[in-house]
Amino acid sequence: MSFDALEWLSDWYASNCNGDWEHEHGVVIESLDNPGWSVSIDTEDTLFYLSDRPWEFSEKGPNDWYGYKIINGKFEATGDPLKLEFLINIFKNCLQSRTNTA
Repeated sequence: MSFDALEWLSDWYASNCNGDWEHEHGVVIESLDNPGWSVSIDTEDTLFYLSDRPWEFSEKGPNDWYGYKIINGKFEATGDPLKLEFLINIFKNCLQSRTNTA
């Protein structure tokens, strides 16, 4: 994984920390036992709240899959073990498309 996506996410997180937001919202990255990654990022009380988006899933094979949705401003995504950077970039693209339409 390049550090560009992780660095971008770190910057985004830091820019939203205001003494309150990080106590109730934030970023959670966990490993899954199937195996894979789970990413949850809450945009509640940020400059650009993400609108709901239904679950989208793509599976090219047992080791090549990902899915994501946005519910109540929370981006939730899962993917195979090599998809962590990809999932962060999906969030980044959702946020950037939101900021381009605001």
